Amino acid sequence: MRRPLQVTLLVLSGLGLLHSALFTDVCLRYVKPGMRPLLIASGFVLLVLGIAEAAAREGTKGHGRHGGHAHGDGSAHGHDHSAVPRVAWLLLLPALSLLFYAPPALGAYTASRQPAKVVAAQDSFDPLPKTSPLPITLTDFTTRVQQDRTLAIKGRTVRMSGLVTPVAGGGSWNLTRIIISCCAADAQSVKVRIYSNGVPPANTWVSVTGNWHPGGKLGTRSAPVALDAETVKKIQRPSNGYQDALPFPSG
Repeated sequence: MRRPLQVTLLVLSGLGLLHSALFTDVCLRYVKPGMRPLLIASGFVLLVLGIAEAAAREGTKGHGRHGGHAHGDGSAHGHDHSAVPRVAWLLLLPALSLLFYAPPALGAYTASRQPAKVVAAQDSFDPLPKTSPLPITLTDFTTRVQQDRTLAIKGRTVRMSGLVTPVAGGGSWNLTRIIISCCAADAQSVKVRIYSNGVPPANTWVSVTGNWHPGGKLGTRSAPVALDAETVKKIQRPSNGYQDALPFPSG
């Protein structure tokens, strides 16, 4: 790989990381917010390395013009004879994509192709607050429905938020939260089946209120993780979109 290409790759990669992590929120489509400072630092490092490489190249050129001398075999000081396979040029594509094309955030397409995340077993449960509708995460709702033998969720109106994931057959859809531990590569989904009048467009973020959809035996694995919706309201994608977080207060 010639030095001009090395410099270009370093500078473009650095600028791309800074663009996605420092000047915009694009990086939050692929990583947790806690990773943002590391991306910014990496962008600065790559940019500095690119500038240093360019400066070193100019210095080598100057040395070759004023201090280099030829040998009997026709070689001269100041020339770079190193080479890397031409496929290295393909590295320009991801570097350019950071600046000019940002793939969309994970959504219904990803969630529909993976099973629901298995929730951890829980032996005891604290009493639920008296608030109605009760704000609850999809994971907590799943745990209450299938593991809480006190049946505390029975008859309670709850409120959850997530993105819409269509399911085959129609008539219902999944409210989904995609959870990442580090980055998009380790994404998992937690889902609650929603029964409502109509199906919102895929990837729409919504807030849903309703009651547990009866079936099986509540408090056991036979109980469906499902909700009969009373209201479905469109909302903006929250900043914590890759967490199974409580819904923001309505109004």
